[in-house]
Amino acid sequence: MSQLSEQQCEACSADAPQATETEIEQYKTEIPEWQIIERDGIMKLERIFTFRNFKQALDFTNRVGEIAEEAGHHPALLTEWGKVTVTWWSHEMKGLHRNDFILAARTDEVAK
Repeated sequence: MSQLSEQQCEACSADAPQATETEIEQYKTEIPEWQIIERDGIMKLERIFTFRNFKQALDFTNRVGEIAEEAGHHPALLTEWGKVTVTWWSHEMKGLHRNDFILAARTDEVAK
């Protein structure tokens, strides 16, 4: 279990501070397989997970959905045959928050 995944998410709002460049670099060391992407001017964390079939991909999607519900923070999930793309970002603040990195680390643990 990573230290990042053990941290607690905090409630955030549109005026919450986004993760700084220094924080992003620090958090990325614990989730090295995640990519930082930008879509529509919004920074997001994204990773593609591969599976042997659709059922495994769907089971993983549902487990990620459970951790998202527990945290009250929801990713974009694209489930395909043998593949799930997970994208985390803080919708209300239109960028990355520490919560996104925490949930990315928890997503990695679900995949194990």
